[in-house]
Amino acid sequence: MGKSRLEAFSDGVLAIIITIMVLELKVPHGDSMEAIRPMLPHFLSYVLSFIYIGIYWNNHHHMLHVTDTVSGGILWANLHLLFWLSLIPVATAWMGESHFAPTPTAVYGIPLLMAAMAWRLLERAILATHGEQSLLARAIGHNLKETLSTVLYVAAVPLAFFQAWISCAIYAGVALMWLVPDRRIERVVQHRKGPERHGQRDA
Repeated sequence: MGKSRLEAFSDGVLAIIITIMVLELKVPHGDSMEAIRPMLPHFLSYVLSFIYIGIYWNNHHHMLHVTDTVSGGILWANLHLLFWLSLIPVATAWMGESHFAPTPTAVYGIPLLMAAMAWRLLERAILATHGEQSLLARAIGHNLKETLSTVLYVAAVPLAFFQAWISCAIYAGVALMWLVPDRRIERVVQHRKGPERHGQRDA
């Protein structure tokens, strides 16, 4: 089964998620800088969620780049990931509306945690189809960042009920950690293309 429809569908869903989030930003009431101040929590939560969706879109693109075929398990694992990502706009709006109150801040971490776990399931589904010697398997290796992100999300959810700003700092820290480009897949692909180009020159 080809992957083109999976890529197109996933891109469309992620684009809709971003659109829903930006529509939650309301026009300030007034024409002074003071009118913007009540909007800052909404805007900050939007920026954080936008970065998260962008990270998932970027990494999803790279992972599918080394995926040759798509199985039924991959389709369902991908839908599972999109389900949790689709809940981020709701959690984002609630956290911004409440000005980062403890309960909404804790709830915000739940779709982040579940999306991280869903991402690992998607990786496992792709590896089950392509094998442990596939390009993806060679690129992933032991992914410390994935494990660390999951641990931080698990800690951030209950911490919000004690100090919400700590949870927000954790969410932002994890986003910054993933914002640094992960070039493992690119290196594996370039390494594969190198011998191919060499072989073409010899031919």
